[in-house]
Amino acid sequence: MRAFTKGKLVFLIILLCFGFYAGIYIYKTSFRVNGERYFVLFDDAMISMRYARNLADGYGLVWNPGGERVEGFTNPLWVGFMAAFHLLPVPPSKMSLLVQISGAIFLITNLIFVKKIAELLSGSTLVALLAVILTAFYTPLNNWGLQGMEVSVLVLIVSISIWLALKYIRANHFSTMIYILLGISTLIRIDMAVIYVVILVCLFIALPDQRRKNLTWGLGIFAFFILGQTIFRLVYYGDFLPNTYYLKVGGYPFFLRILRGMYVIFQFAWRFNWVLFLFPLSVLIFQRDRKIMLLFIVFIAQVAYSIYVGGDAWEHKGGSNRYISIVMPIYFILFVYAAYLIRGAIINKWRSESKYIQTATNVGMLIFILASMVNFNMILNIRSLERWVLMRQPIFIEGNKEYVQIANALKKITTPDATIAVVSAGAIPYFTNLKAIDLLGKNDSVIAHESSRGASGIRSVSDFRPGHMKWNYDYSIGLLKPDVIVQLWGDKDEVEDYIVKYYVIGGAEDDMPFTLRVDSENILWNHVQLTP
Repeated sequence: MRAFTKGKLVFLIILLCFGFYAGIYIYKTSFRVNGERYFVLFDDAMISMRYARNLADGYGLVWNPGGERVEGFTNPLWVGFMAAFHLLPVPPSKMSLLVQISGAIFLITNLIFVKKIAELLSGSTLVALLAVILTAFYTPLNNWGLQGMEVSVLVLIVSISIWLALKYIRANHFSTMIYILLGISTLIRIDMAVIYVVILVCLFIALPDQRRKNLTWGLGIFAFFILGQTIFRLVYYGDFLPNTYYLKVGGYPFFLRILRGMYVIFQFAWRFNWVLFLFPLSVLIFQRDRKIMLLFIVFIAQVAYSIYVGGDAWEHKGGSNRYISIVMPIYFILFVYAAYLIRGAIINKWRSESKYIQTATNVGMLIFILASMVNFNMILNIRSLERWVLMRQPIFIEGNKEYVQIANALKKITTPDATIAVVSAGAIPYFTNLKAIDLLGKNDSVIAHESSRGASGIRSVSDFRPGHMKWNYDYSIGLLKPDVIVQLWGDKDEVEDYIVKYYVIGGAEDDMPFTLRVDSENILWNHVQLTP
């Protein structure tokens, strides 16, 4: 009882420390522009925020108010969650803070279930506490979770589902709860169907007495959620899959996409330290029961999915991407459990009950885990560690500040009816509230269904960035004729003829210049200073 109380107290301290850490992290994502403090999410999350605001304002699930219906998001339930915040009387500069706080709450709650899983698996409070520490202070998980991505709630759902599955296996029990929870998760991201199916198969195999129930209810609930959202998508958007699927997966050779996915996984493992990356496999030397195999299979399945989609667009930032981050707590549990089993094997080898030997192995294990934690957060270089300990701003923040500055500068020289062409389709449209043209096609079905650029063979694999490989300036600039070209992507020569004929460079005094359409009635020309 005393040991349990100590473990509970230590766990509470860890939760409090992480809560304090998350608070500082969130504050460090903020910045001042023109005397006002802004909290801004990662730009993809800001795309979801624009959909959320339009939904809350009564325009529906659209990127441009009154515009074409295009599903430029992959997280419908998360958009709905964001929309609820937009019903509150909160200024745009602070709206993201509410989402960030909710992300912190989801991540804190996830730690509770990480502890439950580790204790159920190992029976050790030490294993549980160390797994919680590794999870709590893993930079990529915090980057995605505290900067507005649905990763925060998905990692919680994965952990709860694993915990429920382990309980069902131990008790030979069946419940529909796990399938309802995982079904809801497919509304947050449809690719959670991967984890749904994997857990269904694992329970089907692990619980022979419950196979009919698992198969019937598991498949039935799965069909209900997948078919339900597909029917809604067909009715509302006129398509079977989100626009982002066609953008990221379509139009690029399957072989090259898989090769790129394998390439980024290799990079991740290498930077992670490949010896440590494979270290959890040592668990299989000691234990290969159904519970252990469940954790391994779920982790491997999600890694395989990351390979299938070709990885993420921000692999160059290092660390686990958004797909793999949601199963990293599973990895950390297996990592610590492997160290714990090796420690036990050493004690058994010496056949010693000496408290000194046990203390020494505990200390050695603790040092190994903490040293590994430092290594895990050495994402690219020493700056990664400085960000980890909050001595530097988190990644993406300088870009967010620039987007807000661009938005403020645009509002000085445009009318509310102006149309802007952007590459960064989140914060700039959100803070200007202007009609926007998405040059990279996330919110444009025409661009999304085109062929990808740069698929020139194996050598092009390292340059592949999902969601950033399609653009058509003849269509986006030549046909749609934006009033302002804010950003460009790729080969600028493709758009030069349009700029020379129809655009000039200029902006408000002391502000950044933009490319302005010469015949536009939606530009406040009396506020514009042209650049010679």
